[in-house]
Amino acid sequence: MSDSNKSRPIQKSQSLMAWITVVIAGLGYFVDVVDLWLFSNFRVASLRELGLSEIEITNTGAFLINCQQSGLLLGGLLWGIMGDKRGRASVMFGSITLYSLGNILNAFVQTVPQYAALRFLTGLGLAGEIGAGITLICEILPKHQRGIGTTIMTGLGVTGAIAAALMGKYLDWRTAFFIGGVMGLALLLLRILTHDSGMFERMKSEVGIKRGSLKLLFSTKDRIFRFLSCIAIGTPVFFCFGIFGAFSPEIARALGHGENVSVPETMLIISIGMTLGDVLAGSLSQVLKKRKFPLVLFISLNALSCLTIISGFWHTPFGYLCLSGAMGLFSGYWACFITTSAEQFGTNLRATVTTMIPNVVRATAIPLTTMFVMLKDNYSMTTTLSVLFGITFALAFLGLGYLKETFHRDLDFYER
Repeated sequence: MSDSNKSRPIQKSQSLMAWITVVIAGLGYFVDVVDLWLFSNFRVASLRELGLSEIEITNTGAFLINCQQSGLLLGGLLWGIMGDKRGRASVMFGSITLYSLGNILNAFVQTVPQYAALRFLTGLGLAGEIGAGITLICEILPKHQRGIGTTIMTGLGVTGAIAAALMGKYLDWRTAFFIGGVMGLALLLLRILTHDSGMFERMKSEVGIKRGSLKLLFSTKDRIFRFLSCIAIGTPVFFCFGIFGAFSPEIARALGHGENVSVPETMLIISIGMTLGDVLAGSLSQVLKKRKFPLVLFISLNALSCLTIISGFWHTPFGYLCLSGAMGLFSGYWACFITTSAEQFGTNLRATVTTMIPNVVRATAIPLTTMFVMLKDNYSMTTTLSVLFGITFALAFLGLGYLKETFHRDLDFYER
């Protein structure tokens, strides 16, 4: 038998393991998204049970979201650096363990301070999942397939938002948190099959290569602008989920859509739309062999959807849900955005930035919710949302203008 014939079974085995890794990463991201959005769906019900008034529910809910997002922000930094220094697979193990235990404990909280501490701890754990998974997929798949792999991973993952919304609709909040944590611990068994990429293993043997160095990341204007641009283009996704979704009852009431809009229903519709959008944007990217065009298209249509809601168009609860679905659909460029982020940087910084960027994007919920609470107490809801919209989308389009097309980029390179 020739050497080429002998190598075919090995190549097939490696390819199969690569796609198994994609599915395992996708399931991990699914649990990540479930846990991330459980609080938003149970904000009202859980805080009512803890004895808060309707006014306190909005402000305390914003505070607890900020605690979770602060954990994401710190975790994005810590897990990202660890991913470049210790390996992508180790992060996938550590992060899922931490956020699973955090959610199980969350099922037993009795006070707001306990709630706040556990939302921070859970956010800290959640931060490592997506960056490590995307980095690993981008490095183990050939460049013409990595967009497919990241679309499958995020497509599986964002369905977690649908699951969280359904849990919010049909389960008690304590039961839902417990189930979310147990799902994560169960997934640890599958993580045994994941291993680091050849790119990372080769990098470990190199002498003098700085790995996971923040000093290196911020040592040139170009790297800083690449990093900030990636964050900017992802921010509209969390503007839609974190404001229009998480505070949908207050927004719908103020804009004249009625009293019957609930967070779980809105989140469910947005999540279904985003799941479909992720598949569409990822598929469009593969067909066109471009990353930037789908990003420009979806962010533009997302902006139009947000403006339609802010204008007060279609003054019914059903109208708000339909417009939220459209907004969710055009927020579905998450896979394309994170793949682009991973492709922007070399192997020695890839896990750091690919983990930090989506978590900094998630953490934009902190200034967004803080500004939302401050502005709505002094201005109309239309003015409040318009200000947040203008800032969010202006930054997104500036970021799009700076980033280069990366669809065909070979990722086996280092930042010096």
